[in-house]
Amino acid sequence: MSPTQNRLLAWPVAACMALAGLGFAAQAQVAPSAAEVVRYSGLHAAAHRGELAQVRKLLASGAPVDARDPYGRTALHVATFARQREVIKALAQAGADLGLLENDRYDAVTIAAVADDEATLRLLLQLGASAALTTSRYDGTALIAAAHLGHDGVVRQLIAAGAPLDHVNNLHWTAVIESIVLGDGGVRHQAVLQALLDAGASTRLADREGNTPLALAKARGYAAMVALLLKAGAR
Repeated sequence: MSPTQNRLLAWPVAACMALAGLGFAAQAQVAPSAAEVVRYSGLHAAAHRGELAQVRKLLASGAPVDARDPYGRTALHVATFARQREVIKALAQAGADLGLLENDRYDAVTIAAVADDEATLRLLLQLGASAALTTSRYDGTALIAAAHLGHDGVVRQLIAAGAPLDHVNNLHWTAVIESIVLGDGGVRHQAVLQALLDAGASTRLADREGNTPLALAKARGYAAMVALLLKAGAR
């Protein structure tokens, strides 16, 4: 392997280790812990448990729909983590802000995307949640997070909902780049890359060091991804 290839391979690995969260996006999101759940009361407790009648009762009695727990999570965030879809509907109907970010700057859409929860994501998008928000401490998007994790079905949903294909996060990575440098080169990451390319995502936007997606895929030995990129006209 050439010195250039060694550099290309080593850089993403070192970067991932330095991220301490983005390398494993699920760790960057903090679901309510068991201890927090025990302390929950009111709307947050009912949302977590999926107690739809109680949620409606509390909302009707004036409970603030967007009240936050100490971590900045609203009942909508809690219900999304817990996959309580009927509660999500009720909160949305009561005027919950679907785009609010919790303390780590995740919205409900990105929470569902990272969890590979296609059903909850579909519901949120149907209710009017945006796929275009800038989220996380890395100024990324739900699409970038899903591409990184190889959540191909989520990626296709987000693309259809108008997620920005070529958003560049503060690491100077796009969804295409993350599908390569933080992926494993396997079938699901290949499917993610194919979906992005089919939608018209750029193959020319490079990382901070000027490495293109094609160069990164070649350096990591991801032959199938190289083939996809070449077919799409990448250089």
